[in-house]
Amino acid sequence: MAETKHFNESFERISEEKRTRILSIAISEFANRGFTSANTNTIAQKAGISVGSLYKYFETKEDFFLTVVDYGINQLEKTLETVLSMDLDFFGKIEKIIRIIQTHSRTNQDIIRLYNEMTTESNYELITRLSGELESLSAKCYIDLIQKAKEEGTIASDVDSNLSAFLLDNIFMTLQFSYATVYYKERMKIYLGDGVFEKDEDIVQAVMKFIRRALGVR
Repeated sequence: MAETKHFNESFERISEEKRTRILSIAISEFANRGFTSANTNTIAQKAGISVGSLYKYFETKEDFFLTVVDYGINQLEKTLETVLSMDLDFFGKIEKIIRIIQTHSRTNQDIIRLYNEMTTESNYELITRLSGELESLSAKCYIDLIQKAKEEGTIASDVDSNLSAFLLDNIFMTLQFSYATVYYKERMKIYLGDGVFEKDEDIVQAVMKFIRRALGVR
């Protein structure tokens, strides 16, 4: 499926360094202020361009936001694709994803906060566009991964592949938010104690045990 583009050709014609600068600044602005409150004038000023130039690249603020989200989430998806291509069994890949979530979410907090902002955005049309475009890849990857594990006898054959993929992705998403956003960090501490963020290995092992048992492994 061809990637949907939300920017004009003029944005492709500028240097990669300039595109990356604009998108990186925009990630921070949208992540910290939200779609509605984010100021395109502020983004343009920090990026060293005029707001007029910005709207030559993008027809609307919505298109700009969608491009920024695409850029941020594509970085997460590239990491996912790398893990899924590794020569590991099903549980080896799941464990690798959890470990990457712990490190990546801490070092790329603006991207994770942007993802969180995306999931809480009240603009129905915007959310419909985002969810359809951005969740399809991970959904297919996880469903295929679980289906293959069932066929190989790694997990129980009677688990629902689609529902299991959905629940697995929810675990990953919650963990991402818990290592990057204030609300989810505090929420995690309520359940697991103030020292939870110094117990990465304990979290990995506990989550893996939970997933194994949920998928019919004893």
